[in-house]
Parts: sequence; structure tokens; C-alpha cells
Amino acid sequence: MQTLAPTQARPIVHRTRGSSHGPITRLVSPGDMGQLLKPFIFLDRFEVAAGSPPPRFGMHPHSGIATLTYLISGQTAYEDTTGEHGARGVLPQGGVEWMMAGGGVWHTGTLDNHARVLGFQLWVAMPPALELAEAHSLYLDPADVPQAGPARVLLGSYGGHTSPIAAPSNISYLGVHLKAGETWRFEPPAGHSVAWAAVGEGELTAPAALRTGDLAVFEDAGGAIEFETQADTDFVLGSGVLHPHDLFTGPYSVHTSEAALQRGQAGIRERAQVLRQQGRL
Repeated sequence: MQTLAPTQARPIVHRTRGSSHGPITRLVSPGDMGQLLKPFIFLDRFEVAAGSPPPRFGMHPHSGIATLTYLISGQTAYEDTTGEHGARGVLPQGGVEWMMAGGGVWHTGTLDNHARVLGFQLWVAMPPALELAEAHSLYLDPADVPQAGPARVLLGSYGGHTSPIAAPSNISYLGVHLKAGETWRFEPPAGHSVAWAAVGEGELTAPAALRTGDLAVFEDAGGAIEFETQADTDFVLGSGVLHPHDLFTGPYSVHTSEAALQRGQAGIRERAQVLRQQGRL
């Protein structure tokens, strides 16, 4: 009888706990880990205890990227300037906010501190064809987010399921919940070399130990990643094809060229004038 060799674990090549400012921990930004993980170029983990003062973001702009906010627990109010009249509402627990900033947009959010709030905000770099497109947003209720086993498909496709959000490139972004002692094997889609995971809360091995607040970057050779939990655990996982463009950054913007960045900044200023006329800025 032939004996099959055990699967070799895909190693972790970088890890970080980021830098915390109150309830927000910045795990990835375009000037550091974002260079390794692009098109995943920015990631914040946020956590606010019930009754604690939530952070105040105010209306602020973006261009050239898309933001995806995922709520593991709690809820948040949102407002943006997309479309003819903008969008506003409340994102519930398990919901997903997608805002493609394109050539300029303004938005804000307010975390509801009546219950504990825990989640992640991700920035995704856009290809040249989309970085200056018309801004748009999409807000998904929990029931509208497809599920592949323990993984919720927040963006892209996985396990035969596809998010209602149109992915800007060949990427997948998953929200995973595992109970203590469970194992899960992630098989990246064909061609994906970028892979990382960030722990919202809990404890797991993959194969090294990771705990609440850790982000791990996996070797870019492709291959499966195996997770085993030591406690009930929620984490997010990104996988994709490397973004082939340089990152040109402004205060709230990331583009593929200096010319595109300048056009995005001009779009932000134009929308700011409209907001001032409306008394919203």
C-alpha cells in the first residue's frame, strides 16, 4: 500500500500586531505591508466595548480605491455621497459595506456603542480602468452574503459561491467563524499567490499560533492553508493575484500613477464644494 506524504504547511513569512490608536488598530497600510499584499493595501481592526465612547470619523474623502467594512458584531450608521442623492442607513451585525471611491467620494460612519462592536475595514487597490470611475456603493444585509462552509464570501468567489459585489480584480475576501477545536482548510483559487489572515478574536494555529489582533502573511508560493482553533475564533482572510501597479498615495487616496492621483484629488475637491453648499461639510 502506498503511503501518502503529509501536506506541507504553507509557512507564515510576515506577521504584525499593527499600531493601535484607541479602539482602532492599523494592521496594514500602503506604505508598509500593503506593498506585499496589494491589492489588499490597508486594513483596520476596530473594537468598541458596549457603552464606551465610539470614535468620531466625520465626513472624509477617498479616491482610487474601494473600502469594504465587515461587522463581526454590533452595528454602525453610514452615509456617503454616491449616486444622485447619496446613501445612508444602518449596517447590521454580519453586514458588508462596499464603497468604490473612483474619481472621488466622501463618506462617514458612526459605530453604535449600545452593544460591543467588532469588525474590519479593508481598502482594495483598483486597476487603471476603475480608479477614476464613477463612485458607487453597495450595502449587504447578512442574509445577502453567500456562505461556503464556515466562510462568508465578502468579496470575489470561493467554494462555488460568489459575492454580489463585483470584484475589481482576481481576489477573494472571506469572513470565517470556527468553534473551538475545529479545523478548516483553505484552498486558494487558481493563480492566487497573495494570502493573509487577520484574527478578529480568538486563537488558532496556521501553522504558527495566532491570537486576537494578529495578522499573518503567508508565503507567496500558493498552496493550501490549514487552520485549527483553540477557542471560538472569527478571522478574515484575503487571497488574490498580486496587483501589478505601483502605489501613488495621497492622504485618503491610492492610485496607479501620479496623473491619476492628481485627477482623484481634483474630484475630491469638487465634491467638497457641493457638500459645503449643502451644509454637510
